[in-house]
Amino acid sequence: MSVSDELLDVVNANDEVIGVRSRGEIHAEGLMHRAVHILLFNSLGELFLQKRSLSKDEQPGKWDSSAAGHVDSGETYLDCACREIDEELGIIIDQPLQALFKLPATLRTGNEHCMVYRYCFDGPLILQADEIDAGEWIDPATMDRRVADEDPLLTEAVSIIWKRYRELIMPAG
Repeated sequence: MSVSDELLDVVNANDEVIGVRSRGEIHAEGLMHRAVHILLFNSLGELFLQKRSLSKDEQPGKWDSSAAGHVDSGETYLDCACREIDEELGIIIDQPLQALFKLPATLRTGNEHCMVYRYCFDGPLILQADEIDAGEWIDPATMDRRVADEDPLLTEAVSIIWKRYRELIMPAG
């Protein structure tokens, strides 16, 4: 099965399931669906960013949240987050993911209701080669500057997520 054939739940503005369609159909028709983003921090407080593979169908080569992915049909946000952090970064969860906040589906989020989680980890990462071209740890002040400067190398989603994170969770400065 190709990535575009993955089955995802179609949801409404209230994040209620109203159908099931393929990822390709959902993206082609701009239907609302679900996704997760994980912000991975180390014990120094640095954020891990991944550089999306150049082979990705959306925003190739841009810097994005630590791990992210579509919620499969019938899957919970939390189950998806645990799956994605394992698949993309090689992390087997040994402590609970911290649910931070949920963003509503908008054009800026790619019509995705986005559940955002936080996880702390200092072990080695195993980056999934077909998803991620590179990764880097950056300090929060550097991320603040990149987002404030509207760095075109960042995905719009990670910029939105970081702004909300700073507003709600970790005020700047």
